Amino acid sequence: MHRIDNTLNWCLKQGEKGVKHKGLRKIEKNPKESNDQIQKAKSDLDTMHYLYNGNKTDWVASTAFYAMYHALLAILYKLGYESRNQECTIVSIEKFIKDGTISLEQEYIDMIRSLQGSVEDAKSIREEMQYGSKTVLEKRRCEKVMNNAKKMVERVREILEEIE
Repeated sequence: MHRIDNTLNWCLKQGEKGVKHKGLRKIEKNPKESNDQIQKAKSDLDTMHYLYNGNKTDWVASTAFYAMYHALLAILYKLGYESRNQECTIVSIEKFIKDGTISLEQEYIDMIRSLQGSVEDAKSIREEMQYGSKTVLEKRRCEKVMNNAKKMVERVREILEEIE
């Protein structure tokens, strides 16, 4: 918990630095932007399937990651936060899980972020494919990250309905 609190404090300090901050900022709750972010997540899922069906699997991991990421941003906007940093987004969601603000299960955080050196989470696979030279993501890994992205976006849609 100490790691989460320290990172969150750093993120909030970064959020104080101007309009184009690179952290986390408390804002008025923004249900419209929350809805726009979940729509973006759904669009990312469509793009992910399009790329998979077109055998462009090196980009499937990136679109899966961003579908998950936009879903998390939807939660933040609904709660009244703006994030411009992936780690700040993820750690703030972790904090909201731990303090009971949202009922999202930890498994969804594990799907998107690097934990304990796993190479099977969306972020690690995305980085491997986006920054590496491989042009094909193995079918098993591709389908796993796609299923995780779809599952996470659907679960976040449920969470959004629970948030007032």
